[in-house]
Amino acid sequence: MKRRRFKQLTRADRLNIEKYLRQGMTKQAVADALGVSLRTVYYELKRGQYIHTNSDLTEEVRYSCDVAESVKKYNGTNKDPQLKIGNDHELAAYIERRIVEDGYSPAAVLGEIRVKGLKFKTSICKSTLYSYIKKGVFLTLEMCDLPRHGKNKRGYTRTHKKAARASAGTSIEERPEEVNARATIGHWEMDSVLGKKRTKPALLVLSERYSRKEIIIKVKDHTAASVVRALDRLERKMGSPTFRSVFRSITVDNGSEFADAAGMEQSCRSQGPRTKVYYCHPYSSWERGTNENTNGLIRRWFPKGTDFTKVTTQEIQKVEDWLNAYPREILGFLSADAVFSAGLASLV
Repeated sequence: MKRRRFKQLTRADRLNIEKYLRQGMTKQAVADALGVSLRTVYYELKRGQYIHTNSDLTEEVRYSCDVAESVKKYNGTNKDPQLKIGNDHELAAYIERRIVEDGYSPAAVLGEIRVKGLKFKTSICKSTLYSYIKKGVFLTLEMCDLPRHGKNKRGYTRTHKKAARASAGTSIEERPEEVNARATIGHWEMDSVLGKKRTKPALLVLSERYSRKEIIIKVKDHTAASVVRALDRLERKMGSPTFRSVFRSITVDNGSEFADAAGMEQSCRSQGPRTKVYYCHPYSSWERGTNENTNGLIRRWFPKGTDFTKVTTQEIQKVEDWLNAYPREILGFLSADAVFSAGLASLV
């Protein structure tokens, strides 16, 4: 019989082997009849051999199609490769600590390892890491420990709702293309993170569009006066010249806390302007995409319903530092601090 191209032996092939052997055919004849190599026949005979007891209680080695088929199926259940991370306990511990204790995503952990040049015995890709987490490979890390719990980010849809009031200042439609393109540092988005219902304190969050640098300020209430006072404090702390160069524009939504456009734009230390404020279209949160993403990160530490009257300045600073040190995939897994510092140096 003509030699066939290699493929797995079927149950029919095994039945024929059993029949040919009972007929007294040699192993080479069996191989020729099946169109396989002699070595394949030897391997198959070894796989299906068993001890047969004759009627006179003597024993002999025979071949069984059923035994060979059972062994073949059993071996097929053990084909998965060994875990790459199985012998790299240091890498496993590092990944677990960064995700469970530090709130990193799997992509952020692997990106940090690559950017910082951290050395481990092995390396894995993002899809492999997710697969290991789903399979329960880690001692303390499960899907529920991931920042988004394995859920995809929600999409945004346009709404046809009408604005409740006119924008208090310049529309985002007049914002320069330089700001839209995120080409340079100095252009920010600003939003509020509210606390528990019927409590006044909130967080004022400023997100730099180019570097994703974050500033979080606790304000005593959700009012326009508190927002202006927060910017005044920031200007006094930084100095007016530095503030004007770092905060060249701020984009906000149409919330009541941002109603005082003149107060936000006017310097508290001189008669001149300190920044330019632009207002998004009503119900268009995607126009402040950096803010929206940052608010989600902040909620990892301060979930909805948090009473900010009980949150200290030190706790808020800790979250701000975490945000600015977090490896951002959009920044090539560099931190916001690193990119912002480089951007500041380019302004000098």
